[in-house]
Amino acid sequence: MINRRTFLNTMKHCAVFSGLTGLACADARDQRPNILLIVADDLGYEMLGCYGGLETDTPNLDSMAKNGVMFTRAYTSPVCTPSRMSLYTGTYMPRHQFSSVLPIHVGSDIAVDMQEWPTYAQALRAAGYATSVTGKWQLAGLEFHPDHCRQAGFDSWCVWQIWKDGAKTTRYWQPVFNQDGEIRQDIDDQFGPDVLTGYVIEQMRSAQKANKPFCIQHNMLLPHVPLVQTPDDKKANCPASLKNMVRYLDKQVGKLLTALDELDLTENTFVFFVGDNGTQAEKPRMTTAGKITGGKWTLTDAGTHVPFIAFSPNLIPSGRRLDDLIDMADFFPTICELAGVKILPKNGIDGVSFVRPLTGRGRGTRPRVTAGIGDDFFIFDGDWRLHHRGEKLVDCRELPEEKRADMNSEAAEAAKARLLPDLNELRRLWNQDKQIDRSRSCSDHQAAP
Repeated sequence: MINRRTFLNTMKHCAVFSGLTGLACADARDQRPNILLIVADDLGYEMLGCYGGLETDTPNLDSMAKNGVMFTRAYTSPVCTPSRMSLYTGTYMPRHQFSSVLPIHVGSDIAVDMQEWPTYAQALRAAGYATSVTGKWQLAGLEFHPDHCRQAGFDSWCVWQIWKDGAKTTRYWQPVFNQDGEIRQDIDDQFGPDVLTGYVIEQMRSAQKANKPFCIQHNMLLPHVPLVQTPDDKKANCPASLKNMVRYLDKQVGKLLTALDELDLTENTFVFFVGDNGTQAEKPRMTTAGKITGGKWTLTDAGTHVPFIAFSPNLIPSGRRLDDLIDMADFFPTICELAGVKILPKNGIDGVSFVRPLTGRGRGTRPRVTAGIGDDFFIFDGDWRLHHRGEKLVDCRELPEEKRADMNSEAAEAAKARLLPDLNELRRLWNQDKQIDRSRSCSDHQAAP
């Protein structure tokens, strides 16, 4: 562990470029890879055609997977705040302990202390990257903490200001977006996701003009409830539906990939697409592997198993389908390695870089993933899932079917023995001195943004 001052000095003075670029000085910053991280809101793996989904059409994401790398076993916590905290900080839920939704949507002034929880964006900004973020900002209410995105490491932002003037705002039609500290007044008649896509393209263009590499975290609003008509639905006079919102999400991804091509940025950009947690849907979803029931809010495969596609035709071998286990905390060290940034964050990094499998240089080294919500969390090795609460062991060898393990079987006994030491390490983190007041999180599923 290091103190805060040492961490900041490390980010300022110890950024180095990775062997991926072959560069050695900041004068050639334009040669470092760009990073576009697209995060869908409430999208489980089963909603994409490339993962066997039969619910809707996702041609752009399917093409991205076909021409990139599709990771089939990516996992995260089953609701936004714990998942996104792991993404930004590279830490497991039992360490950061933001275990449910922060109540930004009901006017709380609570905020994540970004000095206590260093982010990958802080590291890349210190190394000369142009950093920006969009969409849902679930880590603080901007009405009370107007500079919070900047504190988290982002030079620029265009995010949904969830709470304003004593009320919750809207994200889709008549969106209330905070761009760099000001509420946008020019978007009342626009669809929120369209505004964000335009902003991302402008940020790419701006970084290119400044001869700087960019790192953009694009937090898509889609397909989170409420279900609303997309612009395409209105043109076709179709009712709002989850399927159509996913279809429109896919269309937005296509626009971003086209923009990269038009700006001649595709060859030097890593594009990552990932869901922040499982799908929120009352009805089961059908896939080629079977029926998916449940989703968001639940510590099940349906609640924690998310799509993850990587695309960069010039930087990674394409057309691969990998079963390496990926934890949401892994994006922090991976992004830093790709950018050539070496850091030692004060709170410790739990994530494991997946650069090796990403770039075709071998298997990943992660043996297990974890996820959590409320007062429960699990450790999962791809076949067996062991929960903290009650030490429940779940047999996941025939996913999407999962069942309570038969503890009279030798296989289950052996699995629990293997997983228990890692679960106990998570328990040690969970029981250490608490950094936040967890009682201020929101457990009302229906009220969450």
